Parts: sequence; structure tokens; C-alpha cells
Amino acid sequence: MSPRSASVNEELRRRSRERLLQAAVELVDERGFEATTLGDIADRAGSARGLVSYYFPGKRRLVQSAVHRLMHRTLEEALEREPRTEDGRERLARAIDAILGLAREHPVLMRQHMAGLLHDEGFVQCPEQQRLSELLGDTIARGGAAAGVTAGYPMLRALLMGAVYAALVPGVPMPIPVLRAELFERYGLDGELGRPPGGATDAEPGRGDLSRFFATEQQPDEDA
Repeated sequence: MSPRSASVNEELRRRSRERLLQAAVELVDERGFEATTLGDIADRAGSARGLVSYYFPGKRRLVQSAVHRLMHRTLEEALEREPRTEDGRERLARAIDAILGLAREHPVLMRQHMAGLLHDEGFVQCPEQQRLSELLGDTIARGGAAAGVTAGYPMLRALLMGAVYAALVPGVPMPIPVLRAELFERYGLDGELGRPPGGATDAEPGRGDLSRFFATEQQPDEDA
């Protein structure tokens, strides 16, 4: 058996990281943050426990990166779904609905994400978060925000975070349709744009299957 090439080893490391991200999202969504250990995540991913600390400095950082992956892939999917459009207002509506939809579909996961951002480590930039910011920045630019991309993106991010928080406050959650209407009014969007979370067209096959957001399929070279 010949030694693996550097490119094959790099691909194996990338896929190990993908499996850890997917396992973190799934387990925290199922059990909550406190009930999920790094060992649980490693076991679900089929990885050695030492690999977790190799890729991530701790559980909060791993979960934050995993949720940012879920967010940017959900957003990307919504922006590019058929019928595809370059209309900035429609894309902005889709973006708002996609993030509000995550609060509706994955309340445990998103509640933990919001709580994690208020932890001592705070908001950590990572490749997953950077991709999310790129997509939102492009969306707000196409949407014609009067303030422009620099001021527009941070405001959109803040408003979306505030809406998710408001939707998930235990005991006094605000209805997502009310939050959606407020955001649409803020950006001058017609209510028929986008796809309202929980609407009649929101029940897509496989919506609850998160594996499509993580490149974990095995390649022939992995057994070389």
C-alpha cells in the first residue's frame, strides 16, 4: 500500500472537519448545548476525540462555526433556488425569510447560537461566518440599501439577530410573521416577495435533513 499523497491527506482532513461540523449541528439541535459533549460530537462524526481540539479550540467555537455554516448554506440555498432571480428586492426578501426560517425550524440550535454570542469569547470570525457576511453584504447591496454596503450589512445583520432573538425568548416570543412584517416594512419590501417561514410552499422534501450542507461523502481515495 503506497503512502497517501499530500492532496489526499488534505482532503481527508477537510472531510473530518465537515463531519465534526455536521455532528455538532445535529447533536445540539437534538439535545441542547449543555447536554452535548465534545466526546459525543466526535463519536457522532466517527472521529478521534483529539481531532476536535485539532480543528477547534473548544465546544463553543465549534458550535458557532457549525451554526454559521448552517446559516450561510441555508441562505445560499434560498437565494439560488428556482426560479433564480437577480432582482435585489426578491433576494433580500428571501434572505430575511431564510434566517427567520432557521429560528422556526431549529429553535434550540439558534437559541444556543444567540446565547453563545454573548459569552466571553463573543462573536468569532471564521471562514463560515465570513461566507455568511459575504452573502448578506451582496444581498443588501443588490437590495438597494440607501446606506450602502458598509452601513447596510451591519444593520441588516443586527436586525436579523434581533428578530431571531425576539422569536426565541422563552416565555415571551414574538410571532415570526410579525417580525417578518416589521423587517419587510423597514426595507420597503412587498409581503408577497420571498417565502414566509411556515407558509404553504415551505414544506420541501428533506428540509429537516442537514447533511446536504456538509461535504462528508466518502471518496475512493480515502481507502487508498
